[in-house]
Amino acid sequence: MSDIEGKIVVITGASSGLGEATARHLARKGASVFLGARRMDRLQTVVADIQRAGGQAAAMQVDVTRRAEVDAFVHEENEP
Repeated sequence: MSDIEGKIVVITGASSGLGEATARHLARKGASVFLGARRMDRLQTVVADIQRAGGQAAAMQVDVTRRAEVDAFVHEENEP
């Protein structure tokens, strides 16, 4: 992952656990992260923490068991 700086990384399940840890790690390495999960309140906390630390992050609520929500998430133009 040495060439991650400046890349945009999309992560689902980013409100906790491995998804959250991955988002924080990649943002510290210079990636812009676009996060998705069902719990928007937790996503907003993760985004705020990343931004406060100088990283770039944005989030959108998504339930990956719902095809329409996944399609909307993939086509979102809300770049971090």
